[in-house]
Amino acid sequence: MALSWLEALPSVPYPPARSDGYWAPITSTIIWCEEKYYATTYIAEIVNTLTNLLVVYLSLKGMYNCVKNGHARIFFLTFLGFLVVGLGSFAFHATLKYPMQLLDELSMIYTTCLMTWAVFEHGRPLALKVLLGASVTGLSIFITWYYHISQDPSFHETAYGILTAVVLLRSMFLMELHLRPYFRQRRREAATAGTSTAEQRRRDERDGVLLAQMWTLVAVGLTAFLGGFAIWNLDNAYCSRLRVWRHQIGLPWGLLLEGHGWWHLGTGIGAYIGVHKFLVPFV
Repeated sequence: MALSWLEALPSVPYPPARSDGYWAPITSTIIWCEEKYYATTYIAEIVNTLTNLLVVYLSLKGMYNCVKNGHARIFFLTFLGFLVVGLGSFAFHATLKYPMQLLDELSMIYTTCLMTWAVFEHGRPLALKVLLGASVTGLSIFITWYYHISQDPSFHETAYGILTAVVLLRSMFLMELHLRPYFRQRRREAATAGTSTAEQRRRDERDGVLLAQMWTLVAVGLTAFLGGFAIWNLDNAYCSRLRVWRHQIGLPWGLLLEGHGWWHLGTGIGAYIGVHKFLVPFV
């Protein structure tokens, strides 16, 4: 069997799952693949809970960097939104209570709506900024209302996916729109000022490296995000088989097969790169 080499590693058996944990009964509309209360009676899903600590850490780090470097307030607020997402997801997976589920899922929508406004309002007249803000606010209210009425997780996932795609595509467009003309303008100004050919070549090489680094960051962030999403979907599709494998290889190795935890890690890394290393230069 493919897991035979893992079974040979030192491990301890999984404790039995329980249904009488501290936060029982479960009231959330979504049940994840991780077994419940096997590690402690105080946390329903230990891996899905603790992996959110990376999201919390990176959000705090992003907020600190925004203050330290004087970045625009909108990006500090975006990182603050991701902090709420991380804390909400921590509370949701720890308790599996419906109010905590709403805190987790709706904060994802609100933070992404905030990012949507940020990437479209940049450089616009004040009246258009207000109109865009009102439109995005109305959209977030509609999503909240419909999701609360339908309690359909696929609607939330679809809405979040569309908003995230819009932010990503708009941000990539802004990067090309602003950076390449900016570099070209600098080259023209240098030529007018009589900058030496060697110095201009050095600047061109530096600017090219900078743009390549930004695209590399885009690729890394997108890979982390989509990779986490893909692993989470494998978790959903093969839950029963994964549970068998986890028990076969024991702890702590079985924790590596918790797909939703990998989703938390991927989104944490992807969000940090996407906001702090990618959007900030356009402010």
